[in-house]
Amino acid sequence: MARVLVTEKLADRGLQVMADAGHEVDVRLGLSPDELIEAVRGANALVIRSATKVTAEVLQAAQGLVVVGRAGIGLDNVDVEEATKRGVMVVNAPQSNILSAAEHTMALLLAQARNVPQAHAAMMAGKWERSKWEGVEIHGKTLGVIGLGRVGALVAQRALAFGMHLCAYDPYVAPERARKMGVELMSLEDLVAVADFITIHLPKTPETVGLIGAELLAKAKPGLRVVNVARGGLIDEDALVQALRTGQVGGAALDVFAKEPCTASPLFEFDNVVVTPHLGASTVEAQDKAGITIAEQVGLALAGEFVPFAVNVAASEVSETVRPFLALAEQLGRCFACLNDGLPEHLEVEYQGGLAGSNTSILTLAVLKGVFAAGTEEPVSYVNAPQLAAERGLEVREASTATAREFVNLITLRSEGHSLAGTLSGSRGEPRIVMVDDHTVEVPPAPHMLVVRNDDRPGMIGVVGMALGDVGVSISSMAVGPSRTGNTALMVLSTDQPIPDPAFALLKASDGILDIHRLTSI
Repeated sequence: MARVLVTEKLADRGLQVMADAGHEVDVRLGLSPDELIEAVRGANALVIRSATKVTAEVLQAAQGLVVVGRAGIGLDNVDVEEATKRGVMVVNAPQSNILSAAEHTMALLLAQARNVPQAHAAMMAGKWERSKWEGVEIHGKTLGVIGLGRVGALVAQRALAFGMHLCAYDPYVAPERARKMGVELMSLEDLVAVADFITIHLPKTPETVGLIGAELLAKAKPGLRVVNVARGGLIDEDALVQALRTGQVGGAALDVFAKEPCTASPLFEFDNVVVTPHLGASTVEAQDKAGITIAEQVGLALAGEFVPFAVNVAASEVSETVRPFLALAEQLGRCFACLNDGLPEHLEVEYQGGLAGSNTSILTLAVLKGVFAAGTEEPVSYVNAPQLAAERGLEVREASTATAREFVNLITLRSEGHSLAGTLSGSRGEPRIVMVDDHTVEVPPAPHMLVVRNDDRPGMIGVVGMALGDVGVSISSMAVGPSRTGNTALMVLSTDQPIPDPAFALLKASDGILDIHRLTSI
C-alpha cells in the first residue's frame, strides 16, 4: 500500500480508483507552500491540478516520492527537470479535455455568430430586440484553424459538418494528412486574408505569444471573427481592441486571457465580443476523465508498470553513455524544427562515435520531443512523441556508425533541405552546435539564435551586425562557416533577446542574404 497525497479537488471516481487499488488516499486541500512541503514527506505519489506548485523544494522534501500526477494537460506548475533528476515520474491526462475544448470552441463560434448571450441578456432585462441582434450563418463561411492538433482536428470535423470551408496553418502537419481531413494548409498571412472566422489551438510558447497581433490583423479579411479557447496571451489583446474599434475585426469569442482571472478588460465594452471564464475543460465528463486517467496512471507508476502518459524518463533508466546527451538531443530537435520552419516530411537521425554502440532510441525520442515542442497543444513526452510523428506524417529514420572523424560523439539531423549536428564539448560536457546545413560552425545552443546564409563576400557580417545593433539587439556569440565550394558562407549568432520582426524582414530582403532563420533551443 502506498500513500497518495491529493492536494486539489479530484473527481470522486478518481479517488475511488486509487482507494480500490489498496492505496491510502490522503486528501488535503488548500495547502500553503510550507504546508505542502510538510505534507509531502512520506508520500509515494502526489496528485495535483493547476494550483499546486511542485517546486524543487517540494521534490527535495519528498524523499520517497515515485510519481507526480497532474489531472489535466499543462505542466507549467511542475519542475519536470528537477523531477527527472530525482527519478520521479511525472504524468498527466493529455486527452481528458480535448473533446470538451473542441465543443466549447464550437459553442463560442456559434454564440458569436448569432449573438446568443447578448440577446439572452437583453431579454432578461425585459427587452425584445430582434433586429439589433441579427447574426450570420456559418454555412459556406471559411474557418481558419490555427493549430491542427487534437483539438483543432476535432473542431475541423465539426465545422465541416456545418458546411464550412476549412483552411489551416500548422507547420507541424504533413499536407497529405491535412488533405485527408478536408483542410487546405496555407501560411498564416494567407489564412487570415481568406478566413471569415479563425480559431486558435496552439501551445503557449515564446514563439506563439502575441502571434495574433496588430500586423497580422491588418492583413486580415475585413470583418474577421476571432475565437480562442486555447491559451491566453496568444492574442495581443490591445491589438484586438484596436481592430474591433476600427471594424477590421468583426467580433471575438474568448475563453482565455493574458492575465487570469480576468474580471475587467476593454474587450468587455464591445457588444460583438463573447467571453467565458476559461471553461474549455469545465465539463463533468472532462473532470471525470482527468480524475480517472490520472488515478490509473499513478497506479501503474506505483506498481512499476508501463505508464502511457509519462512525460519524463527517470535518469536511472538511461545508460551512463547516453544520459548526458538527452538535453542536447532535445535542443537539436527544437532548433531543427525552427530551421525547417516546421515539420519536414523525413527526418534522419544519425549517431556517430561512442554513442553508436549504445541504445540510442531514447535520444531519438528526445529529438522528437524537441521537434514538436513548439507545435503541439499538449506536453510532448518520450511516450507520445512517436505517436505525434505518425499522426502528423513525419517519417523518422535512425542510423549509427562507430566512426566519427572529428568528434568523439556526434548527433546529426537531416531532412530534405537542412542538416544540423551537435556534440558535447570539454571536460564539463557543454553542448555545442557544430554543423548547420553542411557548414562547419561551433556555437552553444541558446534561447535566441539567428542562422544566416549569405554570399561569401566582404562586409556581410557588418550588414547583419548593423541591422541588429539598430534595434538594440546584442550579439552574445557568433560562428562563421564557409561552404565547401567557397561561394557561400553561414553565420550562426546567439543574441540577448529575440530579433524583432521588422529587423528580421529587413535582413531577409538585404542584398547578399540568401536564407535566414530564427532558432530557439528552449
